[in-house]
Amino acid sequence: MSNNKPYVRLDRDNAVVLLVDHQAGLLSLVRDIEPDRFKNNVLALADAAKFFNLPTILTTSFETGPNGPLMPELKALFPDAPYIARPGQINAWDNEDFVKAIKATGKKQLIIAGVVTEVCVAFPALSAIEEGFEVFVVGDASGTFNELTRDAAWRRMEAAGAQMMTWFGVACELHRDWRNDIEGLGALCANHIPDYRNLMTAYNSLQAK
Repeated sequence: MSNNKPYVRLDRDNAVVLLVDHQAGLLSLVRDIEPDRFKNNVLALADAAKFFNLPTILTTSFETGPNGPLMPELKALFPDAPYIARPGQINAWDNEDFVKAIKATGKKQLIIAGVVTEVCVAFPALSAIEEGFEVFVVGDASGTFNELTRDAAWRRMEAAGAQMMTWFGVACELHRDWRNDIEGLGALCANHIPDYRNLMTAYNSLQAK
């Protein structure tokens, strides 16, 4: 008997982005990826959410304590997005307002990233799967203490049915076809991948001839 599961691809008409606890204090704990690269990946995912016009929900945990405030860049990118400052719940899914905001979108695919991976990402991901949502975890926009804790979290989520992705994979799967907007997707990639900027520079020079 085959254990292969059907290919469930992201659908831009059925997806919502959840940015969970990208807070100043928690960001200082991330050691499984370089700080500059991690911040770039988080902002790349955020820019992708804007590019594809995906509903986006921001949440923080106990931000008046050591976890600290949300990354200011995220608040600036999504000034009108639902913003749930949880008073204490560690699992965002335990916060009624957070779940209500998700269900209000009517979307069934959740694209989740956050800090730290084995708690702030894994707990709501597992809870959402239990309630029948399709969960896509953006691994390179989520961070934690080290590779050991990260890998344990990834395995736990995968075993429950979550799909592990990267922000670049998310962007390409949502876009589906270059002909939908070559320059738009190219610019998104170039803004966050230096080598891709070289590729787009070469492409633009050819187009200008």
